[in-house]
This record gives sequence, C-alpha cells and structure tokens, in this order.
Amino acid sequence: MSIPFGAEIPFVNHLGFELVKFEDGQSELVFAPRPEHLNSFAVTHGGALMTLLDVTLASAARSVDKTMGVVTIEMKTSFMRPSKPELGPLTAKGRLMHRSTTMAFTEGTVYDGEGQPCAHATGTFKYVKRQQPGPRPSVQQVSTD
Repeated sequence: MSIPFGAEIPFVNHLGFELVKFEDGQSELVFAPRPEHLNSFAVTHGGALMTLLDVTLASAARSVDKTMGVVTIEMKTSFMRPSKPELGPLTAKGRLMHRSTTMAFTEGTVYDGEGQPCAHATGTFKYVKRQQPGPRPSVQQVSTD
C-alpha cells in the first residue's frame, strides 16, 4: 500500500518509488528497477540507488514533522553488493538518528529481493518550510546563438 510523499516530486514519480512507511522517524520505500535504471553490468545504477537512499533518508527526517520539507546537506554512500533486478524489487529502510531544531541526521540501507544489503548511506538534512503549492515557474528559453 503506497503512502503519499506529501509533496509532488516529479523525479521520484519518474523512477517509480513507492513509499510504504512514513512515521516516527522511520521510512520504507520499494523500488522495482526497470531496464533504463541499470548500468552496463545489468545491475541497478549507483545513481538510482543513491537517489533511492536520498529520498528514503529525507522521508525518515520528514516523518516526525510532515509539514516541513528537508534539503540534503550531505550524504555518504557505501555500495556493498550489486543489486540484481532478477532478485526482485529493492527495499530501502531509513531511520532518523538525531534531530535538532533545524537539522536531521539519518541513515538507511537498500536491501535486494533476498534481503541482503546492497548499499548504505548516512545523511544530514536541513528542515525548511514547505512552499505553498502554486504554479511552477516556467523555464526561460536562453539563446545559444
């Protein structure tokens, strides 16, 4: 059962992440990588895994105050084993380790379809007030002539 992220995130929608836990400083996301998410070794691209971890950690940070947004200050990722798509969807679990008034310190792990850890990250996030929904600014055309 998918839970709304609480914000419209086009890139997350494009990747197909599904938020399944978002409470009490914990988050869980599921990601079924498609062929376009793989690298030349036919395993999930590290950039896709880092994005999954970034969103998972941010969700853990936001889960204690869903009215706030967060922005990534720093993130360190370690890759432990290839995440092979034939093993099934990936599950990422995040945890808020500590928070101050303005900062969140988090960690998270991506597990393959057999429950083995593939990647781990720690991250620091800054809490920011969420902007009111409204029309997105248009992209300004810049001449290259």
